[in-house]
Amino acid sequence: MATANVPPLPKPESSLSFTQGLLLGQLSIVLLLGAFIKFFIFGDPPSADVTASIRATERRSRTLAHKRSLLSLRSTTPSSTQNRTLQKKRSSVLRNPPPLTTNTILSKTYYNVDAHQPESLDWFNVLIAQTIAQFRSDAQHDDAILTSLTKALNSNSRPDFLDEIKITELSLGEDFPIFSNCRVIPVDEDGLVLGDVRKGGKAGEREHGRLQARMDVDLADFITLALETKLLLNYPKPLVAILPVALAVSVVRFSGTLSISFVPGTAGNATTLAFSFLDDYRLDLSIRSLVGSRSRLQDVPKIAQLVEQRLHMWFDERCVEPRFQQIELPSLWPRKKNTRGGEEGVGVERESLGRSKGKEVQRDLREEARREVEAEQRAKVESERIEAEGLRWRRRARGEEYAMPGAMPGGLSMT
Repeated sequence: MATANVPPLPKPESSLSFTQGLLLGQLSIVLLLGAFIKFFIFGDPPSADVTASIRATERRSRTLAHKRSLLSLRSTTPSSTQNRTLQKKRSSVLRNPPPLTTNTILSKTYYNVDAHQPESLDWFNVLIAQTIAQFRSDAQHDDAILTSLTKALNSNSRPDFLDEIKITELSLGEDFPIFSNCRVIPVDEDGLVLGDVRKGGKAGEREHGRLQARMDVDLADFITLALETKLLLNYPKPLVAILPVALAVSVVRFSGTLSISFVPGTAGNATTLAFSFLDDYRLDLSIRSLVGSRSRLQDVPKIAQLVEQRLHMWFDERCVEPRFQQIELPSLWPRKKNTRGGEEGVGVERESLGRSKGKEVQRDLREEARREVEAEQRAKVESERIEAEGLRWRRRARGEEYAMPGAMPGGLSMT
């Protein structure tokens, strides 16, 4: 009888049990979480020099890209600066002098932009220092800057996961910025520097341009703003968790190149002062943080990096070339209402002082009036007391002050 060939049974493959796989998965998650906390949150940040170099390279690349885009647009679109100049409405009464160009201004002021040496700004530093000192003095006696900052921080743009932001410290510093190395250069309507004549540049390019003053600025101080708030976790339901956060940001040093120029006004528009910083600036910050209520995390490096990056972005988007700030200038024509000094200007000065000081002056006047009224009342009481004292002494001298027991006033005396 033939026996059938029975295939051998397959050997059971070696596999991890469910418990071993679960433990291995949890261990992997713990290791990944630990590595994330160690290298991402508590990792050592790059040095300040390396970070500043990387940011400067990025800003420089953005500036060069902007200039290339402007040059490409000019190659396809003809310039209309001269046409706009000719379209301005001229007066029929005033004498029409020759067109005032950049070269004319430079020649009449004896300023050679190609050979003039940079100038110091000692007088300008003194004026700026006086202005900043007055601003700091006013801030000590008025909460206007504190109220404005609190209102700005708690505006509608505040995220929903942040509680009310409170300012715990505000320091406006003690030193002053130093401006130096000022030079005047011709630029075109877009702010691009026109070529040097000694290096092959064309003098005719400056006819319809404008002049720009560039100066170096350096500030080494400790300007601090400290805040405290709470992080709110609103998922899956509102206020699931609350995490207190304290943050202090200090400006340690700022250095860069400031550019200032006047933008001529057109029909219906006033002349403006435009200023911006070149992309070679450096801003050093000191950021301290405190997270948590019981077991607190102090000076988390990643928080400092995020805050510093955000502040640099805020500054770049507002006043770093190619962006700039414009301030409308008032009319410089002499007017009676702007006159100060002299006997006739005393009333105007008082009126101007009342508008500028406002509540502080009114409060001082009320306090002075109250003190005068109190002084008059004290003088009146003292006068009445002295008069009564004198009357009493006169009666004592005449023997009228003391009367016999039982005697009536004005009664006849017994003989």
